[in-house]
Amino acid sequence: MPKAAAEAISHPFWPRDLSIPHYVENDRSMLEIVTFLFSVSGLLLLLAWVLTGQKVAGGRLSGWRRLALCWFTVCGFIHGVIEGWFALYYTIIPGDQSFLSQLWKEYSKGDSRYVIADNFTVCMETVTACLWGPFSLWIIVAFLFNRPYRFVLQLIVSLGQLYGAVLYFYTEHRDGYIHSEYGHPIYFWFYFVFMNVLWIVIPFVLILDSWCQLSSTQALSDKLLPKHKSKSK
Repeated sequence: MPKAAAEAISHPFWPRDLSIPHYVENDRSMLEIVTFLFSVSGLLLLLAWVLTGQKVAGGRLSGWRRLALCWFTVCGFIHGVIEGWFALYYTIIPGDQSFLSQLWKEYSKGDSRYVIADNFTVCMETVTACLWGPFSLWIIVAFLFNRPYRFVLQLIVSLGQLYGAVLYFYTEHRDGYIHSEYGHPIYFWFYFVFMNVLWIVIPFVLILDSWCQLSSTQALSDKLLPKHKSKSK
């Protein structure tokens, strides 16, 4: 095999002829990285569940609402910290051995766009980190203090997440799923499909929730408005 061809495939990413000249293989195992991700996420879920169980400004939150806030807590961590790291250091991730860079190199086995600084991926993740990360935390505060704009925030963030996830899948579909080993049980179905389809299913449910809440509030306002007008005459 020619030397140039050997160098072209000295990495685990797809397509196999990708050129990643500064790539350095991870020294942490997949188990270490995945355990970290799910352990931190699980701890944040537990803390959010306990926090939202306390009496807040508008009374006690329902179980469904507490679950929604647990979701936004994890979103704040993933968008702000993990995706924020990518947005800041995407140019050096292939050769960097920091823990979060290794996490992205591991995930890139399911979507190599993250190790080649694909334009769409960089733009999408930068917007996600800068907007949806802080906004997710704002949603938690808004619900805990019963702010009147809380469902507007939930609608905005959920729409942004859904839109980003749809574009994420659709752009890869148009590329023919070339950035992963198509059909691989871990890299394709778990990393690429499962870990991203959550940002379609859950935001869609929360969009419907926001729609119902805002629609019912508007309907109530519409019923009260004529009464106020008649009193003012």
